[in-house]
Amino acid sequence: MISFLISALKIIFLLGFLILIHEAGHFFVAKLFKVKVHEFAIGFGPKILAKQGKETKYELRLIPLGGFVRLEGEETRSEDKRAFNNASIPKRMAIVAAGGAVNIVFGILVYFIIMSAMGNNVSTVVDSTISEFAAEQYGIYSGDKIEKINGRNINTKADIDEILKKSNGEELTIQLERNNEEKEIKLTPTKKESKSTGIYVASNTNGKDETQVVQVDKGSAAEKAGIKANDIIIKFNNEEIEGKADKLIQAIQNCKENNVEVEVKRDGENFTTNIELDLIPTYYLGINFKLAENNFTNNVYYAFFKTGDFLGSILENLKMLFTGKVGIDQMMGPVGISSVVSQTTGIADFLYMLAIISISLGFTNLLPHYFLYS
Repeated sequence: MISFLISALKIIFLLGFLILIHEAGHFFVAKLFKVKVHEFAIGFGPKILAKQGKETKYELRLIPLGGFVRLEGEETRSEDKRAFNNASIPKRMAIVAAGGAVNIVFGILVYFIIMSAMGNNVSTVVDSTISEFAAEQYGIYSGDKIEKINGRNINTKADIDEILKKSNGEELTIQLERNNEEKEIKLTPTKKESKSTGIYVASNTNGKDETQVVQVDKGSAAEKAGIKANDIIIKFNNEEIEGKADKLIQAIQNCKENNVEVEVKRDGENFTTNIELDLIPTYYLGINFKLAENNFTNNVYYAFFKTGDFLGSILENLKMLFTGKVGIDQMMGPVGISSVVSQTTGIADFLYMLAIISISLGFTNLLPHYFLYS
């Protein structure tokens, strides 16, 4: 019972707070442009608290799943000089966009603070190289600092990972600092292949249906075999998966043949299908990097780049949605969000989810307005 109450409080606080700052964005920008605001309400349904200000009525309502700011001239045309419909187009755009913009800025700030507080950042200074990988073979040594790859500045290890991911195994030009001297090395990264189905399964489900498919990559082995979102993987290559995602991943990587039989449950009925596994190439330098010194300057430095990467990943997911690579049915609704939030452990975990949901809410709120005014 206590666990249920804690989960409920987490959800109510998170959604209520994000709605509060969202509506406050609309409210304060409207006030800034002297547009008349009749109501500022958090929640829907019956009123719990209400207070009449000089001009605006402030309300707290029972159901914390939304809110609104009611402006003069917003829904019907008004002759009042301070009506929304009489404000200039740039001012109206600013008022409408303010809610989403506040959510985005708030989410970025929270994520940045979390990353700044965590420390344990990986530097771009070589600690050691791995035997039989490219770095050792081409003469990269402990203490070398990687500064550029193919002319691109390297700020974090994530930059190196991104370049390797896009390299397609082609030769790389690496500029590094060794004993205060600049050195250039050309090398071809080491290629390793891993088996892939193109299936993404559920997680954080308390052991229940962790092998439920939440997404299938377009053109992947799984899509070609007819597997769809919401299917549940029962067996992989005749091995019982028992609803555990880690067992499924291990079974995929351990299978020796590329053509495997998969048992799937769909709408309560089981069927089997054959999957021709994709072989996905991954490219490595074979370097273990040193941890950066844990101080305020370094933590802020790495937090800045991590926050940029985080924001970029959200934009990439939105791009995938609009290009059809991710379907609307794969987006997480209020029930899914509530489930994830209820399972957070610790302040940092909760704040991390707060940042993700706030930024996502901001972008999805701004997009319809962008198309409306463009």
